[in-house]
Amino acid sequence: MIPEEARALRNAAPQKGRSFRFTRPITANRPILPPPLPPDSLRKVAVVSERTSPTRSKTPHAADPLTLDDDATLHAMGYPRKLTRRFRAFDNFAISFTIINIISGIFSSFGFGMNAGGPRILILGWIGVSVMVLFVGAAMGEIASAYPTSGALYFSAGKLAKRHQGAWSWYTGWLNFVGQVGGTAATNFAAATFIQAFVSMRWPSYEPTPQQTVGITAAILLVQALANTYTVRLVAVVNRISVWWLLIGMVVIVGALALIPDHHQPPSFALHFVNNTGFTHALYGGMLGLLVTSWTFTGFDGSFHMSEETVKATVNAPRGIMRAISYSAITGLILMLALVYAIRDYGHAASADAPPVQILVDALGQSTAQFLLLIVIGAMLFCGLANMTSNTRQIFAFSRDGAMPGSRWWHSVSARTRTPVKAVWLAAACPLVLVLPGWWSHTAFTAVVSVNVVGLFLAYAVPIFLRLRLDDFQAGPWNLGRYGKPVAAVAVAWILISNVLFMLPQASPITPASFNYAPIALAVVLVIATVWWFATARRRFQGPVSYGRPDEVAAMDLI
Repeated sequence: MIPEEARALRNAAPQKGRSFRFTRPITANRPILPPPLPPDSLRKVAVVSERTSPTRSKTPHAADPLTLDDDATLHAMGYPRKLTRRFRAFDNFAISFTIINIISGIFSSFGFGMNAGGPRILILGWIGVSVMVLFVGAAMGEIASAYPTSGALYFSAGKLAKRHQGAWSWYTGWLNFVGQVGGTAATNFAAATFIQAFVSMRWPSYEPTPQQTVGITAAILLVQALANTYTVRLVAVVNRISVWWLLIGMVVIVGALALIPDHHQPPSFALHFVNNTGFTHALYGGMLGLLVTSWTFTGFDGSFHMSEETVKATVNAPRGIMRAISYSAITGLILMLALVYAIRDYGHAASADAPPVQILVDALGQSTAQFLLLIVIGAMLFCGLANMTSNTRQIFAFSRDGAMPGSRWWHSVSARTRTPVKAVWLAAACPLVLVLPGWWSHTAFTAVVSVNVVGLFLAYAVPIFLRLRLDDFQAGPWNLGRYGKPVAAVAVAWILISNVLFMLPQASPITPASFNYAPIALAVVLVIATVWWFATARRRFQGPVSYGRPDEVAAMDLI
């Protein structure tokens, strides 16, 4: 029997202009659902789904066998379909490629690398870290193929845990949430800073202030939220544009740096080592330089979060993750080499407020540097938009399972656009809250958003670690076969190493301005999550919920 509240939802007819949200999900005796069914079973369930859902059978999209299999997989995991599947393979790849964003990542952190290891670590470190991130992406992709849901990391953590499924899901979900919110805030704040740098170059009399930076960031968040409230088709189009913006922009920047200057550094310059961190041990300074690449390669879980809107998600989501990392590694290395060999006065550039911009000015002149800076700003804006999109889907899924305050509100979906509009505005409001301390102090802002990368990487580690412990892991169509466990082991080891680096002091002497606040920010998040868990959450949240059997869930589809 379908519970009364589920039956009421199933019989509810969608009305134009209204938002829909699930009533309280089935919570009694929630079993751990089995992994996605084999292909033959999925096809059988797909037929049941088609027959029992009149609204789906009337739409042309319902006849698409790929969509039916995707929906059957979702139903097997206990969820009705609420979001529109408009993402193709390229679109799924595009969102992770946009969030990784080689232009934004390199231009934001290149100056740190110039002082922590110099060209040797910038180039060789990029290659080495890229390889390790591929291990992380492969391990995550295997899990994404098995559990293609918007919940992504926290959902799979709950399913892969042998015990305490609710706790594993809870901590993973909140680490993922704060990491994504911090990423959106940091990216858009950087975009605002670069916008002010462009204005200062164009009109030298302009003097940027912290208040203006916060105001510009708020305006950027507003525009990105408006874009995300429209259909997922628009988001897909924007992400496609972003991919070409990044690729063409990279070619333009590299071409300009290779062809215009009359002087380049010799080939041996790639092995030049610099340690201006203030720490005497060269090894320590060089290891800190690895952070440049690690900071860049974040957010590729975006392909995982968009699974419920991706056609043939069990294959296209993991492929999207791997392609995004691979293409970013190659194109990023080319951009890194172009910047390194275009350096004229190393000391002057390394001490500048924005070293990459100074390299452009020294090598190309003021006018050309201004034009290229517009490419960088555009890349950052696209990155922030994609970050918000991914965060929105995580909020939607996390609240669907009842983990967030006001969950019934946040996972409602607009009947007109088929997007979680309320979650979009939460994904815009939270970064704005993190940005506000920058009104008074840049150090305070840095302290608040420092949990970004640490939170994300720990959220990546949890489901991979749990998959490593599981002897009977049921892989999806995209899998690593017998190499699954070794790859997962390497991925977890690298995440632990990189997280140690993320939390180490990054400059000496240590002052309030140079202090690394990541450990404190992470501790605050974990303390709040722990107190909340033992106070109330453990009694109402036991991990991913099931809304019924596959045939029952299919009858609840709102599309």
